[in-house]
Amino acid sequence: MKQAIDFTPNIRSAKRVQIVQVKLVREKSLLYKERKIRSPHDAYTLMKEFIGDVDREHFVVLCLDTKNQPTCIQVVHIGSLNASIVHPREVLKSALLSNSASIIVGHNHPSDIATPSPEDIEVTERLKDAGKILGIDLLDHLIICTDSFTSLKEKGYV
Repeated sequence: MKQAIDFTPNIRSAKRVQIVQVKLVREKSLLYKERKIRSPHDAYTLMKEFIGDVDREHFVVLCLDTKNQPTCIQVVHIGSLNASIVHPREVLKSALLSNSASIIVGHNHPSDIATPSPEDIEVTERLKDAGKILGIDLLDHLIICTDSFTSLKEKGYV
């Protein structure tokens, strides 16, 4: 005796797939008079103005076009008093969505000591490697303090 095959769709096993659109949302803007980032000091000035005087670590990505003109800036993570866990996917997300050619990242040290930690160096390496895969150059990683900064590129880490 042959067994009948049931061709009716099984509604219970169906999975709803969301149809989405991904885009950047502009929250506000900041006027940058220099137009281009020509040095680590230029990036420091813009990031310092953007971050302001905060009491916790803020990790920022500055997205640049092919002429090193800033296209957008975003806080990608707010950490604790002395730590910030940063994932490359969060840093590179705004760079991808804004069609950036390169990025400069930076974070403040509330301790006001601009010496890079081993974690700062490690995240720089991870971002450099991830950016290379995606075709987005990591130009620098700045550690921002009240009146000074450290460029990890100038220190040889980028």
